[in-house]
Amino acid sequence: MKILYAIQGTGNGHISRARDIIPILEKKGDLDILVSGIQADVGLPHQITYSLKGLSFIFGKKGGVDIWETIKRSDIGRLIKEIKTLPVEQYDLVINDFEPVSAWACKLKKKKCIGLSHQAAVIHPLAPKPGFRDLLGETILKRYAPVSKAYGFHFETFAEDIFPPVIRKQIREAQPTDGGHYTVYLPAYGDERMIAILKQIPVPWQVFSKHTKKSYQVENVHIRPVDNDAFINSMITCTGMLCGAGFETPAEALFLRKKLMVIPMKGQYEQHCNAAGANRIGVPVIPVLAENQISKILNWTTALQQIEVNYPDITEEIIDKLIADFIK
Repeated sequence: MKILYAIQGTGNGHISRARDIIPILEKKGDLDILVSGIQADVGLPHQITYSLKGLSFIFGKKGGVDIWETIKRSDIGRLIKEIKTLPVEQYDLVINDFEPVSAWACKLKKKKCIGLSHQAAVIHPLAPKPGFRDLLGETILKRYAPVSKAYGFHFETFAEDIFPPVIRKQIREAQPTDGGHYTVYLPAYGDERMIAILKQIPVPWQVFSKHTKKSYQVENVHIRPVDNDAFINSMITCTGMLCGAGFETPAEALFLRKKLMVIPMKGQYEQHCNAAGANRIGVPVIPVLAENQISKILNWTTALQQIEVNYPDITEEIIDKLIADFIK
């Protein structure tokens, strides 16, 4: 069986999950890998057959997506060309992790495209939702990478084809300890904002920033460039994790039994859905990193937090089910 596995390259969660899924897919058939997008900090240690620009959202420094920078870096003509020229018809099975080029290429050529993503779970009717509607956000989630059938990952398994998170091997095999520091990953915030807020909370902060290429320290706040191994080590040895309301990083923090607080990105409906799901299992959520939230962050650092999750290693079982359903 010739398989195309198409991965969204915006953010780190898709790439992190792919690191564990790819070796399984390699056992199931002749595998080619496609990555589109330009905002991931985590590398993929596998040969990539198609490296495309796709359609990426650019993180800003004020807590959300930088719309103007996203528009400036978009090349719709190139995107259309990538969709039209991608030879999806050469593959027996196309598996898609919220990747738009392969999804639309399959739709254009009337070929089945199987979704395997967190977003598939977010748009499920039974998935947790925030207390407001965002029609544009809902439309993006549904139309950005359309698929024929979807299998999803979420914090809880609330439906037949919704599964627990894929926890990468480095995290699953780790022996967590408590080094007393708090790990921070808030890619939509600039260093100045993070330093100004966090230095007022008297605990050691290890901040991984998309906006610096060198390490430096301001009082109790240690700013570091994003590095996969350093980040994993910081998370394994931290007391708690303060991060955006993505999916993979919060799920890994919960798996490690770390204290967790999340901040959804402004204007990013998916993250508000994630925050609702995390909050439903007991994770505290704050709306923004700002002066008026300092007391909540301080209280979180001093409080006990016990959230029990069960995230078994069933990734290969999920892949087998997907393939079995496909060939029926």
